[in-house]
Amino acid sequence: MLKSLQHHHHQNLFWGASIAFVLLNAVMLYFEIYFVPLIPVLLLFILLAFISLERFLFFTVLFVPLSISLSNLTEGLSVDLHLPTEPLLAGVLLLYFIKYLRGNRLDIQILRHPVTLAIYFHLAWVFITAISSTDPLVSFKFMISKLWFIVGFYLLAAQIFQKGKNMQTYVWMYVIAFSMVIIYTLVRHSAYGFVDQQMAHRVMRPFYKDHTSYGATLAMLLPVLLALFQFIKRDNINTRFLMILLILLYMMATVFSYTRAAWVSLIAGAGVWLILKLKIRFEYVLVGAVLLFALVFSMRTQIMMQMERNRQESSGDITEHVQSIANISSDQSNLERINRWSCAYRMWKDKPVFGYGPGTYQFVYGSYQRSYEKTRISTTFGILGTAHSEYLLTLSESGLFGMISFILIVVLTIATGVRVYRKAHDRKIKILSIAILIGLITYYVHGLLNNFLDTDKSSALFWGYTAMLVAMDIFHVREKTDG
Repeated sequence: MLKSLQHHHHQNLFWGASIAFVLLNAVMLYFEIYFVPLIPVLLLFILLAFISLERFLFFTVLFVPLSISLSNLTEGLSVDLHLPTEPLLAGVLLLYFIKYLRGNRLDIQILRHPVTLAIYFHLAWVFITAISSTDPLVSFKFMISKLWFIVGFYLLAAQIFQKGKNMQTYVWMYVIAFSMVIIYTLVRHSAYGFVDQQMAHRVMRPFYKDHTSYGATLAMLLPVLLALFQFIKRDNINTRFLMILLILLYMMATVFSYTRAAWVSLIAGAGVWLILKLKIRFEYVLVGAVLLFALVFSMRTQIMMQMERNRQESSGDITEHVQSIANISSDQSNLERINRWSCAYRMWKDKPVFGYGPGTYQFVYGSYQRSYEKTRISTTFGILGTAHSEYLLTLSESGLFGMISFILIVVLTIATGVRVYRKAHDRKIKILSIAILIGLITYYVHGLLNNFLDTDKSSALFWGYTAMLVAMDIFHVREKTDG
């Protein structure tokens, strides 16, 4: 009898709460407040985070390619977020500190790894330059955003990647969601015709801001997909066939993204792959690079004259679009990129040590433009991107030490990746390590021409891949070698 009354009471409580929630939704929708239906989902994620931070991170990665900028939903906000991923990452950051205070610490080997130490240096300098910033509020917002990207996608991920299968799960979470974005983009693009290069710039919206960030993601994922294909057993014909279709989809998307920087970065990645496969010694690579630089420098006048004669602009014709890469005389995209680089350099000359402060470029660069460098697409506010270079952006916002700290992360990550590839005895680790390294190389090259690490889209792969190489170095190569 008592159990029956308790059951009846619980039923009444459930239905009462459900009806109240429906009524609350109706009232909120009437007043055009749309976030209330997301509350149960948010509560579910909070519960999941306490039960398993590992699964919580995987689900967060799943949402990254599908996240939408808050500015696309509501205009006139002073702060922009990618929903739902950045609030989820903020939750990850909070939970990390709670667990830290309760004594649940990360593996000391991760915290003391050279790449992690370089990241500490980078974050410390970002903090210092946020204090000295011309707009501290903007800079500290930028720093907090960078912090939850690094804590979630690097520190926690590196711990989770102690289990080898989790690295593949992380990638697949991103690939599954991003494949939906690719299909959505190609279907929209096909309505205008794939030769419409101008529409290729925006058909991926609202999920990706433009074709450049979309192309950068494609370039980072392609080498890893080729690696994952090699893990499928030869007798598993159906799975291999589906994987081939997926790779072809990504290749098609890369071509029709019309992202020249992505194409260049993939060629650079292929070059690094060839160097590693042929086991060319580092000294020879270094000498070759120095000789190439000397040759280009000695012929700089002739090269500039040849580039200035190039009048081929961006085009729907693939061949012409490739030719336009070297057009610095009339291609508006290339000229605007040079304009932004020049502004970043002038900003650094004015504040060489501390820079203007993290996240401030878009508010400052307008006054550093020169009339003779402006193009038809020039603006005085960074609505069409910022410095168009990860390295120059850091230089202008955080000074020389800021750029050095970022380059240090890049150099140490490459060194870690090469070491893992050369020392690994496990076939899967060897294949995956070189693929992850090539994926990162594509972004390091892409970072010369664009910058996307202020977004969840690129940060999830950039820091996630970095964490994979560190985890492989610590848990899958070093420990096995010691054993």
